[in-house]
Amino acid sequence: MFEKAIQFLKDHKEIALATCEGNLPKLRIFQVMKQEGHVLYFATSAKKAVYHELRQNPNVELLAYEGNVSVRCMGMVNFNVEEDTKRWIYCHNAVLQRLYSSYDQLEYFCLPIAEIDYYDLEPTPPKFIHFDLMSGEVGNGFVGEKFSEKE
Repeated sequence: MFEKAIQFLKDHKEIALATCEGNLPKLRIFQVMKQEGHVLYFATSAKKAVYHELRQNPNVELLAYEGNVSVRCMGMVNFNVEEDTKRWIYCHNAVLQRLYSSYDQLEYFCLPIAEIDYYDLEPTPPKFIHFDLMSGEVGNGFVGEKFSEKE
């Protein structure tokens, strides 16, 4: 099921990204620019509020959703992105090239996913699976109840 959740993220580049400004949540649509396993890469401008929010508090959640399936990820972003990855992101995104004349005008960050939740509302009862990548724990159950078993 973990691979199914990761594949869902690969297939759904537009996500809702939640940050915080002080104690207030901030939510915006963002695009995953690149994915390597369970690490997601993004680009933004240093002039945008999201950049300053992430610098102040790197803890984020994101949500990808389609139909009856959603994937929620949690973790801490960092700005340690290699130059080759920055160039690749810029060269493979026409919108960035239209808005910025060079890849080095952007700030790049990545999210190594620490936890991921996979929800499928299609079956009855709906299915919920939680993966904690830090501890290796997996729990599953049904939406609305505690984990009923371990995988």
